[in-house]
Amino acid sequence: MYSTPFHTNDFASKTFLVTGGAGFIGSNIVEYLLKHNAKKVVVLDNLATGFEENINSFLSLSNFTFIKGDICNIEDCKKACVGIDHIFHQAALGSVPRSIQNPIATHNVNATGFINMLIAARDAKVKRIVYASSSSVYGDSKILPKVENVIGKQLSPYAVSKMTNELYGEIFAKTYTMEIIGLRYFNIFGPRQNPQGEYAAAIPLFINALLNAQSPALNGDGEQTRDFTFVSNAVQANIKAMFAQNINTEGTIFNIAVGERVSLNQLIEILKKLIGTKTQQTYRAERAGDVRDSLADISKAQTLLKYHPNVKIEEGLKYTLAWFKTK
Repeated sequence: MYSTPFHTNDFASKTFLVTGGAGFIGSNIVEYLLKHNAKKVVVLDNLATGFEENINSFLSLSNFTFIKGDICNIEDCKKACVGIDHIFHQAALGSVPRSIQNPIATHNVNATGFINMLIAARDAKVKRIVYASSSSVYGDSKILPKVENVIGKQLSPYAVSKMTNELYGEIFAKTYTMEIIGLRYFNIFGPRQNPQGEYAAAIPLFINALLNAQSPALNGDGEQTRDFTFVSNAVQANIKAMFAQNINTEGTIFNIAVGERVSLNQLIEILKKLIGTKTQQTYRAERAGDVRDSLADISKAQTLLKYHPNVKIEEGLKYTLAWFKTK
């Protein structure tokens, strides 16, 4: 999937840390780095939401190291940063409902864990950090498309934790002269996304249900819209943000999406067509903390990062279905 490079730099002299590298997006970044011959790739992950099977194929490689550790423990962060040039910070406790159920856990991982990594990176003199933020920070803003400098009030502890990351990112960049860039992800999906558990994301849940001839359950009327973004686009954005030159790295934020929105009802219809099923969806109550409509203005990333999402939703769903069918 990552045979065409998103970079022009030689990775053979570069060392990388991917926090949350056994997770969904993190392991895709790891795969890309290893495929393009990085000198060293270190993963820091406590396997709370990541899976060792996502990185099993890398464990025998001489340029890959897995550290089972926790970003909530600053000593683990410092250990992982030794000899590292570049950090992709993907470790987080995702899910709006989970954050409503357990706001302390969400804060500890997403906010305290993030500041631990910033301190460890500062002390290790890491060259640049690219971290995962979220479109959830736009909150109750009704403006579409979403533009980076116009946000509303956050609607969940998860959104607040990601907004906190952005504030800390900017402050650390300015105070300690660090290079830090945040990426506001919009509904990333693709291979390795976990369909299990009560906090699973919509697309893997829907695919799992339809492949097993079960009715997928939609929250609300299904007319809420999302800017669904295939994971290779997120990987591209991370790589380009890490090596972009002549841009402001003082906590600058970029929307990472496709710039197209699809309703959940439309999404279900695309999946049913691809799978070849007529199984009907069911509907249940709206979910607290959910944003109604989401659509990104990606012009800033296109202009400054040369980011161009080359996989649209239907093609991305084909890749994702092919992966799920091997499970």
